[in-house]
Amino acid sequence: MPTDVRQDPKDVSDPGVVPTPKISGPWTVEKVLATIGPEAPTEGGSSPLPFFHVLERLKTGKREGWRRFGIERGESIADHMYRMSLMTLVCPPSLAPKLDLNKCMKMCLVHDMAESLVGDITPVDGVPKPEKSRREAETMDYISKNLLGMVHGGLAGEEIRAIWQEYEDSETLDSHYVHDLDKIELLLQMVEYEKRTDKRLDLGEFAYVATRVALAETQEWAEEILKERNEFWGAQSHTDGSLGLDGGVQETTTKGQGAYYTNVSG
Repeated sequence: MPTDVRQDPKDVSDPGVVPTPKISGPWTVEKVLATIGPEAPTEGGSSPLPFFHVLERLKTGKREGWRRFGIERGESIADHMYRMSLMTLVCPPSLAPKLDLNKCMKMCLVHDMAESLVGDITPVDGVPKPEKSRREAETMDYISKNLLGMVHGGLAGEEIRAIWQEYEDSETLDSHYVHDLDKIELLLQMVEYEKRTDKRLDLGEFAYVATRVALAETQEWAEEILKERNEFWGAQSHTDGSLGLDGGVQETTTKGQGAYYTNVSG
């Protein structure tokens, strides 16, 4: 008779939990790789599979800002980038002819790729923007060179690295559009979480990003989302991050947000 050798689920740690490691001392890619089990990705090969495995960390890594408000099973980094990429498909007609929407979609899918190793650093985490940028650039170098440098001549790695850098530099219209989508997606998620808790959760500090939306067409979306939110809250008191201190946001939070959304390249 066959023997059932399946393990009791109680004896198995949850394989769906992939925590972002806490690094002591100066942050490096090598220190993060040393924490990855059962083994770090193979480098310098001709197969893209190690890169594909690293991408899984975007599926399991959570957007950390929501966790401060008790949302433990919220969106992943990949969830966030996926909705952004689909939003490019409904680009306003007045803006679409000026953009390379194919590249914008790729940029949506690449812009947070470094968080696969860095993790999601939020405005209140106390990590200076230049340090955040250093960690992310080091990670993108690792991905594009160590994992993809020998894959199909390294062309995909070079493209990914270039698109990510264009987003970081934020000097082109394409990058401005994707930065705006990044903020619009956050605003949408803010309202969706609030509505799901029936006014028991005030995420209004995140409304700050509406003030940093750059393009007229996407500003209209931001205004529409904030109107939807205000209608939901009605006369009940709630935080409005778009008004900063006047909206009930703590001074330390507003300072952190201001520093976080400052482009260190420009």
